[in-house]
Amino acid sequence: MCTELALPLAKKRTDKETKAIKLHWNELGAEEPDLSKYRPVYSPKDFLDVLASLKMPSDEPDADGLNCINGLISIPLRARTLKELQTAYEEFALPETQLDPEEKHDEVERMKLGQKVIKDNLSPLAMEYSKRGCPTSLRKQLWSQMLGVDVEDTDMLYYHQLKQAVLDHDLLIDSLIYKDIKLNAVNDDQYFVFEDFLYQALLIFARDVEVLEHFSRNTASPAQAYIKGKMGDANYSVVYPPNGVIPFHGFSMLVVPLGYVYDQPIPLYFVFREMYTRYLFRLHSISSHPEGILSLCVQFESLLQELEPDLVAKLNQLEMAPLRSAFPWMIRAFSGYLASGQVLLLWDRILAYESLTLVPVLAVAIFVFRKSNLMRASSAGAVEAILTDITNLEVVPLLQLVLFAAK
Repeated sequence: MCTELALPLAKKRTDKETKAIKLHWNELGAEEPDLSKYRPVYSPKDFLDVLASLKMPSDEPDADGLNCINGLISIPLRARTLKELQTAYEEFALPETQLDPEEKHDEVERMKLGQKVIKDNLSPLAMEYSKRGCPTSLRKQLWSQMLGVDVEDTDMLYYHQLKQAVLDHDLLIDSLIYKDIKLNAVNDDQYFVFEDFLYQALLIFARDVEVLEHFSRNTASPAQAYIKGKMGDANYSVVYPPNGVIPFHGFSMLVVPLGYVYDQPIPLYFVFREMYTRYLFRLHSISSHPEGILSLCVQFESLLQELEPDLVAKLNQLEMAPLRSAFPWMIRAFSGYLASGQVLLLWDRILAYESLTLVPVLAVAIFVFRKSNLMRASSAGAVEAILTDITNLEVVPLLQLVLFAAK
């Protein structure tokens, strides 16, 4: 892109530019740079096309227990059966164990117990408690506790050092971040109010070399660039952007729900960084890890086939692979698709169970819930219309439906 646009990957800001950004740091959304020439590096659809094109290097038959579903993903990866999911998420079996934490008759006792959990300051206790969801007023402390995030003076200093890096240098990736926020979060009625928080988080994130740590648990490698005039010379290669992460179209939606949890940008940033380096990076990294996006796609296709083979056959007949509708939900962990409160209830469970598996399970649940309408669809366009608006759906009842009532 930098070659196409004849722009440098990074350049030092002028004193005037530095002063302007510093002055407007808390209202960066008021700036209106010309972003017309920038485009996302890749979209969820592009990424799914890549995943669907992956093939095994040999023609050996699939091993026992591995995916052999005739879906978009042809890589044989193991998916958990419904019975295995029921065992893993047995807390969803009984309605009384998954009461909405905001229900009045449950709120007082839940609050008392939650305050005790926070006081004990033990991550395993916070995780066990949060399997039922976090009360809104306690979510901030519980998420920080589950993630082990405690912002200290050294963290504050580090954040301000990264902020100074933003003030000093303009990165090409900054324009992609601006455009992604403008196209996605700013256009969302639930999240546009957090526009400034997003700039403060993502411009910092792009420069945070601590994020590179997650590549030690990832088969991917950070993106590389070369010093001008030294193209191809490994001695002059550098990680670019500094955090090694190329954002996809919609990446900002992985940050914005935290605006409902944290009212200050610094704790919001460190919680997001920990969530990303533990879990969210797997949503756009190709690997065979059980929590990776390939395995999550296989889990979706396998579970939907197990529960609703006639629905899968119907959609395939319409040349509408179910995964094509579900993938945009999954890569953003439903942010921007479900109501914000429901997204937070889902993310409570992601942190509590230390797993992304509920993301494809919820996607399956939506197909099961909308089955009667989908079975009447006569075209791919009709299927898309049925699945377009899911903002009124509730996470917990859907998960209970698919895990313990679908069969």
